[in-house]
Amino acid sequence: MKTLMLKPILLTLAVALMLTYAAVAQRVIKGTVYREGKVAAGVTVEGQKSTGTFMTSFDGIYEITVPEKCKYLKFTFIDDARKLDIEGNTNNVIDFSFDGTIPVAVEETETGAILKTAAELIAVKDKDYMSTYTLEKQFYDQKDYKSSLGPWRILYKTYPKSSVNIYIHGLNIYQTFIEGTTDRKMKDLYIDTLMQVYDHRIKYFDQKGMNLGRQGADYLKYKLDRDGDQLNDDQRKSILKKGYAYLQESVKIQGLESEAPVLILLMNSTRGLYGLGEFGKEKVVESYDIVSKIVSNYLAKEPASEKFISTRNEIDRIFQSSGAADCEALISIYEPKFDQIAANLEDLKKMLRMLDRQNCDGSSLFAKASEKLYQLEPSAEAAYNMARLFVKADQLDKAETYYKQAIDSEKDPLNLAKYYLELGQLNFQKPQLAKTYLKKSIENNPSAGKAYVMLGDLYAHNSKSYGESDFEKSQVFWVAVDYYAKGKKVDPTVEAEANQKIGTYSQYFPPKEEIFFNGLTVGQSITLGGWIGESTTIREKR
Repeated sequence: MKTLMLKPILLTLAVALMLTYAAVAQRVIKGTVYREGKVAAGVTVEGQKSTGTFMTSFDGIYEITVPEKCKYLKFTFIDDARKLDIEGNTNNVIDFSFDGTIPVAVEETETGAILKTAAELIAVKDKDYMSTYTLEKQFYDQKDYKSSLGPWRILYKTYPKSSVNIYIHGLNIYQTFIEGTTDRKMKDLYIDTLMQVYDHRIKYFDQKGMNLGRQGADYLKYKLDRDGDQLNDDQRKSILKKGYAYLQESVKIQGLESEAPVLILLMNSTRGLYGLGEFGKEKVVESYDIVSKIVSNYLAKEPASEKFISTRNEIDRIFQSSGAADCEALISIYEPKFDQIAANLEDLKKMLRMLDRQNCDGSSLFAKASEKLYQLEPSAEAAYNMARLFVKADQLDKAETYYKQAIDSEKDPLNLAKYYLELGQLNFQKPQLAKTYLKKSIENNPSAGKAYVMLGDLYAHNSKSYGESDFEKSQVFWVAVDYYAKGKKVDPTVEAEANQKIGTYSQYFPPKEEIFFNGLTVGQSITLGGWIGESTTIREKR
């Protein structure tokens, strides 16, 4: 009886085990995706009953894990989705083409090509090569690109390995053709050829990282330039994805030797794809972190390099305007990595600067990082961060101590201007001391509009402490308005605030008859003594 009962139980267990195995059995499929006869970047690959997806890189390659019983793969490029039936196909290398035809390998299409260098061709006295090379160079040097195109094509197809100049000339020729036509179809055909020239240059002369960067730059430049034609979001997304793939791979290969335009374009394309919903905030921050490290490395070697100073400023501008660099995003990304970041001094500084730029200095992460930086390196920057922490904690005496430490250690005049400005604000209730600090801020940065405006505020708010009579007190507003006017002149960003305050405090100028009664004349120069110590011009209330 027991034996009879055990049989259905064992059978049930066996079926359950089989079902479990079927549910977890998986296979890895890889291959290359093609569109219009070329490898396709930015194609999303999914498998039936699979939760994972994969996006093809610049070389069109994908690799995806799917269930063993997966019946089809789905390939999506923008709004074009195709299914490929793989039921019964046990091959784990499966190529796919949107056009139905897998291109023949490049090597097979180059039958008849002579893969010798120029030196080898000259050594064997290949007359066809030498005459074609001479003809192409003659036309090219004259900038007669239409005439040079015929012999150039022969060199490109028949002698692809003879000289890198074939590709340098080809790129220049097709860039000129692209820029010289307004016909969109012709422009696109020229762009396609330009991309092929880059591919062949990489194939025969390597320098893959550098060439991919320039290829991506040209692709974005020419594809996004529509001569007044507007791109829709899907078209723009498609172009940005392909350009981004080139640039990302270039930076991955080139690393610290990446070229400045490539770094800017990688950041810009990342921002564009974020704006179109293709990337999340973390991808924007990741790109910013990568390109900023490379620029910082260049500037460490050449601190005065105008090229990389402007590159850094442009990358910062793109990042800050992206909409992705808010406190919530930065904190969610950096908080879990704090211990790892804090182990590297430069990474810690970078994180603090990023938090500072996005006004995240009130966060607990900023406080924790500032304290850690001060422990590791009590530098001017670290002391400044500590000062701000104590300002927020309303421990102003300690804040002032750290501001002074920052000033003592700092050599950069722009940073000194910032420290003195905040120290002046901290001591606003001590007019003479605040005035000293604000003047030092202006000495270090004559374009510090905020310092001028704050000086104007300082005089206006303390007008009652000057002189004996109301007339003497009203004279202080002349000086206040002078500083508002100076502020908006040197710094357009404070113009609106300065104009508003000029309008307000000009109402406190003394009337003309009062000026005359006190023996003075409108337009006359006058020096105010005491803690003010400023020369100004007499003006009447209007």
